[in-house]
Amino acid sequence: MKSLTRRLFLQGGGAVLLSPFAFGSYAFAIEPGFRLDVTSYRITPPNWPKGLTLKAAVIADIHACEPLMPASRVRAIADLANKLEPDIIFILGDFNAGHRMVSAPVFPHQWGEALSGLKAPLGVYAILGNHDWWHGALPGMRSDDAHAIRRALAHADIKLLENQSVRLEKDGAGFWVAGLADQMGRRVGRYEFEGLDDLPGTLRQVSDDAPIILLAHEPMIFEHVPDRVALTLCGHTHGGQVNLPFITEAYLGRRWGADYIYGHIVENGCHMIISAGLGTSILPVRFLRPPELVQVTIGDSEAATVA
Repeated sequence: MKSLTRRLFLQGGGAVLLSPFAFGSYAFAIEPGFRLDVTSYRITPPNWPKGLTLKAAVIADIHACEPLMPASRVRAIADLANKLEPDIIFILGDFNAGHRMVSAPVFPHQWGEALSGLKAPLGVYAILGNHDWWHGALPGMRSDDAHAIRRALAHADIKLLENQSVRLEKDGAGFWVAGLADQMGRRVGRYEFEGLDDLPGTLRQVSDDAPIILLAHEPMIFEHVPDRVALTLCGHTHGGQVNLPFITEAYLGRRWGADYIYGHIVENGCHMIISAGLGTSILPVRFLRPPELVQVTIGDSEAATVA
């Protein structure tokens, strides 16, 4: 699987932002380091059980590192997620930093302790992202195939799903959470990757007609997701990270399609939400796409998005 487009876009966009006439300190410090939005969605997918309302907080692409995403900031994000009073919390991978322009790494045991305060009645569930497989806490550090991340999540009482489905229940109604392994987990060339995901095998674990919420780091899987899945939650794209009108879609649309970059997407009755995430990759820059914590309310509403 090729994934070159966002890298080229960010490198080109970074050159613009570095110019003395451009956005400078805002894009490299203020927006990625100090902004944090809470983006809310309320949807009712087809066949969602009447009377079941599920509130989820979604955390994506932490990319822990100093100085923009230290453990103290991860802890503050966890505290904010708790204040939303969700029924369940989802974390969509990419715990490791995404670039080398850092002052220090933040290791899994550090961000794991910061996330250990996450609390929700139905639990906290996570998947892994591509950076969690490709390298250690920073790019260039040797990969341990995410073993340190698994230990940190287990210590924080966060349940990691790797091509696994689990059945949960709220207010007498059941639903499934299905978590995919990463779709770009193994490098087979400079810009070629082999997926570790098994969507058919993951969905075969579902043993009844209860609705499914699918956690998938990359949104490219969406075209293969059956309408049996009520909602797909994704990260990875950072919403473009540098959100320049027309330019973002021109670059990233070549790889994912213009509709697979950010926000609430509906195709053939299937719903997907792509988070802009929290951290940065390739370059420590964000512009017009601030870090965000997502809250999703599923059920008992029209299929509409409230931002």
